[in-house]
Amino acid sequence: FLPCTPAGIQEMIIRSGVETSGAEVVVVGRSNIVGKPIANIMLQKADGANSTVTIVHTRTKDMASHCKRADILIVAAGVPGLVKPEWIKPGACVIDVGVNRVGEKISEKTGKKIAILKGDVDFDEAVKIAGFITPVPGGVGPMTITMLMKNTLRSLKFKLGIA
Repeated sequence: FLPCTPAGIQEMIIRSGVETSGAEVVVVGRSNIVGKPIANIMLQKADGANSTVTIVHTRTKDMASHCKRADILIVAAGVPGLVKPEWIKPGACVIDVGVNRVGEKISEKTGKKIAILKGDVDFDEAVKIAGFITPVPGGVGPMTITMLMKNTLRSLKFKLGIA
């Protein structure tokens, strides 16, 4: 089984119509949950992959120069607003995996406190440059849940011997 978040990222890229074969993919983040698995998935000789992959992280010198080369930029560093708009190649596919709580506000609907969430990419400016970009919240998270359901169903099929 593929890990849910990386599988969801790959599925979004495939369904967006972005060409991955030979594409320059930059992954910002080296976690065992997202960064390393998505890098390995995108390296595979398969549909929705077959890319040239570079992994950078918060200690990488001149991270901006790496990001500027990316046809597909996957950001999973856990640092709100880390990736600046000027780091994004025009027309690039930008997948923002970061979900960072940056404060609270009162919900107009319920009157209760709710978290203010921000991604690792400055969405409001990046959306003007990127060809495709995921929002936070509402982008990668729902795809993670979808892939969890897919893995659960696949597991059941294996158990029942119908896979």
